[in-house]
Amino acid sequence: MQGDREPSPKGYIDVTGTLMGMSDEHELGNEMSAYAARAARGARLPIIAAFGVAVVLVAAGAMYLYDHGRRETIAKGVRIDGVSVGGLREGAAREKIQHELVANLDRPVTVRAGSKKWTLSAREAGLGIDTANMVAQAVRVSREGSIVGRTVRDLFGGSVKRNIPLVVSYSHQAVRGLTAKVRAAVTRAPRDATVQPSASGLNLVPGQDGRTVSYTQLGAAIDRALVGQTASRTVIVPTHYIKPAVSTFQLAARYPAYIVIDRGSFRLRFYDHLKLTRTYEIAVGMEGLETPAGLHKIEWEQVDPPWYVPKKAWAGALAGTVVPPGPADPLKARFMSFDGGAGIHGIDPGEYSSIGHDASHGCIRMRIPDVIDLYSKSPVGTPVYII
Repeated sequence: MQGDREPSPKGYIDVTGTLMGMSDEHELGNEMSAYAARAARGARLPIIAAFGVAVVLVAAGAMYLYDHGRRETIAKGVRIDGVSVGGLREGAAREKIQHELVANLDRPVTVRAGSKKWTLSAREAGLGIDTANMVAQAVRVSREGSIVGRTVRDLFGGSVKRNIPLVVSYSHQAVRGLTAKVRAAVTRAPRDATVQPSASGLNLVPGQDGRTVSYTQLGAAIDRALVGQTASRTVIVPTHYIKPAVSTFQLAARYPAYIVIDRGSFRLRFYDHLKLTRTYEIAVGMEGLETPAGLHKIEWEQVDPPWYVPKKAWAGALAGTVVPPGPADPLKARFMSFDGGAGIHGIDPGEYSSIGHDASHGCIRMRIPDVIDLYSKSPVGTPVYII
């Protein structure tokens, strides 16, 4: 039939009537194979993705369970007031803190000053240690960061370098009370060196250093010991020593003249810069009008003094009068007053026989040469000790 075509041995005609050669047929086959491969790979991707998601979910779940299981475990490296609690759960950490920290702080604080000591117990101080708070803080810092970071840290031996400070409370009033008590007991004023007169002579009494306590420094030291910030629970009182104003070596210059009167032996001893240089015979007050004992000092002095007669019964008609210097005046040559009216004075040679006896109305009687000599060496203010 016209228009019919015979099949060609070298090709075929596609549906569009186009003649395709053998090489084109080969290329088509390759394309179909590639398409099939791509289709196969496309079919596997969801499976792979699903598997990956499953692996991630499993790993995340395992990580969550691991991290959740350690939610009460304290990370390695964490300490509470220097006590290591890393790797412990809350209960075990509280027990360790109670044993190693609280038990030590329950011991009393001792304050020492020489042989004296005072104590402040935990009960007296109202000491309270918040163990639960500190352990909770330790757990909280252990949970800081991401779950991944915590898991990697725990699995590979990482640590958290943190020290939880001591959470403690106590009575500041109790500390102030103890500090004040210690200060009152330890503080003393300096004592000057002095002279102690006696029948045997003048004895030198050494001075003593004064001592003060640093109130603020002592209170701070007790605070630190109370809360365990020091290795020892014993506090040594911080003191400062004060030298006396007068030392033993200064006494001689301080006492250029010193008079000691021994009524029993009727002797007056004069000390020049604390060294005995002269002894005088004297008369003293008679019975009932005794020369007043004790430590006095020369209050005023006079050459050729008048006699101001005391208003006493024994003075008779002369009581309250003034007898001027002269034969009627019993006070001869010199007068050195002490005790507000009594004094040391010379007497008329006609009365020298009274020396060595209880003969006066309370004054110290001396021979005229002796009283003049004593007067020249005994200024106002000279101590007069009468025994």
